[in-house]
Amino acid sequence: MLRRPLKISFLVDDSPGPGCQAEHGLSIFIDADIKILFDAGQSRLFLENAARLGVNPASADCLVLSHGHYDHGNGFEYMAGKKLICHPGSFIRRFRSQKSAYIGLKYDQQFAQKNFDLVLSAQPLKLSESVLFLGEIPRTNSFESKQTTFVSEDDTPDFVVDDSALLIDTPEGLIIIVGCGHSGICNIINYARKLTGKSRIAAVVGGFHLKEDSPVVQPTIDYLLAADIGVLMPCHCVDTNIIRLFNTICNCEAVFAGRIKEF
Repeated sequence: MLRRPLKISFLVDDSPGPGCQAEHGLSIFIDADIKILFDAGQSRLFLENAARLGVNPASADCLVLSHGHYDHGNGFEYMAGKKLICHPGSFIRRFRSQKSAYIGLKYDQQFAQKNFDLVLSAQPLKLSESVLFLGEIPRTNSFESKQTTFVSEDDTPDFVVDDSALLIDTPEGLIIIVGCGHSGICNIINYARKLTGKSRIAAVVGGFHLKEDSPVVQPTIDYLLAADIGVLMPCHCVDTNIIRLFNTICNCEAVFAGRIKEF
C-alpha cells in the first residue's frame, strides 16, 4: 500500500492545457513510491510539456506501455536505456479496418530489446509496494471487447489483447491508470478487484475507449455508477459528449495536457 502522497501529471492528452500543447495520444508521469512514465504519446511532445511542468521524465524508474498503438508508445524512442514494461503482444503490426492506416508502433521488438531493458509480461507484475502492472486483462463480461475496428497484418481481427493497465493501492482505495481501455474499463476494474481482494475504487484515470454511438456506453455507465468510484478522470479516446454525460451523473474531473492531480 502507498504510504506517501501520489502525484499524477498528464504530459500528453488530446486536450491542450495552459502552456501545454495537445496531440492525439496519452502520457502520464506517476510519482508514487516509484516513478513511472506511463505511455509517451506519439512524438517528443511529452518531453516539451514535461519541461513546462517541471517534470523530469528521465527520473522515471521504469517505463510502462499500456498497449502497442502509435499514440501511446512512439514517444518512448526518446527514452532509450530505461526499463520498459509491456505485454508480449505489444509489437505486432496492426492496422485500422481494411488496412486503411497503420496504427502500431514505429519500432519492433528487436529494436526495443536493443534500446531498452525490456520486460515482457502477460501476467501481473509488481513494480513496487503499491503499484501493480496488470498484464493481460481477462475479458469476462458480456458487453465489452466483443467487436473491433482493428486488424492484424494477416487481416485477422485485432482485439488488442496486449491492452493493460496499472493499479496503485492507496489508503483511500485502488487507483487504476488505463491507456485506452481496449480490454474494457469494466473488465479492468473487475480484474483489479480480483487481484487485490479489495473493492473500493478511489479513482479511474485515462482512456476508456467510449464512442458516442457505441452500444457499450450504457452498460458501462450502469456499471460505473454501481461501482461507487471516488472520481473518474476520462480522457484521450473518450468522446467529448460522453465526458459531458459523466460530468452530469458522477464525480468526474477534467483532464488536459498539463493537468496535475494529487491524491
